[in-house]
Amino acid sequence: MKNFFKNLALVALILAVASPAFSAKKWKVNKDGTVDIELWYGAAVTEAGPPPANWKAYDLIKQKCGINLILTALPSNETDQDTKINAAAAANQLPDLFMVSANSFQLLSQKGLLSCVDDMYPMMPNRTKLLYDKDSKTFSSVDGKSYALAQPGSIVKNEGVIIRNDWLKKLGLKTPTTTDEFFNVMKAFTEKDPDGNKKADTYGLGLYLELTPANEGLGRRFDPFMGAFGVAGTWNMTKAGAGLNVHKPEYFEALTYIKKIIDAKVIDPNWLAYKKDDYRAAWKQGKFGIWREQNAALASESNYAPFDKNFPNGDCQIIAPPKGPAGKSACGTFSQAYRMYAVPKTADKESVKIKGKTVTKKQKIAELLEWMSSDEGYYLLGWGEEGVNWVRDPKTGAPTKDGIPDPKLAYSKAAMQPLTQLRNMVYYNSDLELISRYPTYITQYSKKEMSSLKALRQMQSYPWTACNGVDLLPQPGADLKRFYEQGIVEFMTGERKLTKENWAAWLNEFDANGGKEWEAEGIAKAKSMRLLQ
Repeated sequence: MKNFFKNLALVALILAVASPAFSAKKWKVNKDGTVDIELWYGAAVTEAGPPPANWKAYDLIKQKCGINLILTALPSNETDQDTKINAAAAANQLPDLFMVSANSFQLLSQKGLLSCVDDMYPMMPNRTKLLYDKDSKTFSSVDGKSYALAQPGSIVKNEGVIIRNDWLKKLGLKTPTTTDEFFNVMKAFTEKDPDGNKKADTYGLGLYLELTPANEGLGRRFDPFMGAFGVAGTWNMTKAGAGLNVHKPEYFEALTYIKKIIDAKVIDPNWLAYKKDDYRAAWKQGKFGIWREQNAALASESNYAPFDKNFPNGDCQIIAPPKGPAGKSACGTFSQAYRMYAVPKTADKESVKIKGKTVTKKQKIAELLEWMSSDEGYYLLGWGEEGVNWVRDPKTGAPTKDGIPDPKLAYSKAAMQPLTQLRNMVYYNSDLELISRYPTYITQYSKKEMSSLKALRQMQSYPWTACNGVDLLPQPGADLKRFYEQGIVEFMTGERKLTKENWAAWLNEFDANGGKEWEAEGIAKAKSMRLLQ
């Protein structure tokens, strides 16, 4: 935040004193019939150089789009990126298309220096379908209008609710869907010897405390049950309900349900002691029948192997998170990281005549981006030239370096990295991009096909609660954090009796210790950064 305010003050000063002599270059048609488009990009590999002058993409972009592409790599450090972008904005010298950080986006949009890009989405239907969904457009919106093209970065929604389907079959039970049904299945898994070893050594549910700033209270692993009451995560990031979930009446309802599970002794009693490795070892040893897990931690070959060896007839299935009394449901929360590219406001008034037809700068930028997301652009920018830097895997069709004529030219080699410096502008976590990370395989003992990519896609298909930008919100002070975390656990263990009166008294104490101020600060920050949906 210190850097943001430093840049804000710097740019405010520059804007105040900038000479009116500065002006953007006049956009015109070149002698060869092309137009210049200047792009400031975030390099995929910052230590590698820019694409070479003979880069095949330059010629193709000229041929297919009539664009002379001028590239400039932004600094690798975000603070330096912001300084460069903000100084260019102050001098009215922003490039035609540029990557922008969340901080600079807030500043430039507030100053009215960015063009609304809503009209560009229909100009590039294929790219919009692949990269710009509702959440993406919301993330880059100000007062309902989108001022940047935000595309996904990290993989999200990659965890899910897992159940021992073989235990369900053994006990003649159906897959649970509601919180009541989940409780009944947990009880049966605990009391009816689902593994058939004639020992009382199984539990219906296995979870542990995995606390993060975005998942306080009982943490991420309990989120499917908090989500059933609409209070997954620390914060509610909607305009209608913005604030800390702990203040919502539904939070008490969710805790009451979880306390019922704990009191019934259908949760592995080690839930307070488990760390991640212990927890994962426990489900592989068959200690519980319902849990939450990440796609690769569940289904990758090395991670699934111990369970496969221990239980060759075992069957771990991903299922939908439970629905609560009001029909709410969520595996948990997600905060998508986005790469944003913006167009300066000046582009709104720039156009040229090409073959007698008026063409706007935004149309040409959209044409460039749409080509990037065509098959031709996607593979070229993502992996280099087919048959030179990569070939198609005969089984999956995905790009691979195995089998190319000259291994030194493989797209993964350091010397070839300049050829794919723009790959982050086309990647969208497609199956082709992820298939090498999450390969399909046959298990050693059960001889069944497994794929953590298929697991990922199934997990992503279930309901999730969007909390984009939640990581930018303030964190509680150490004393308040300790009071918060200890208090919730004490209610769950019975050290504090969970009644409405006791809960109300605890909330009052929470607020008196700084909870109310923390919430107000967080809401104000979310509003100022336009993070609320």
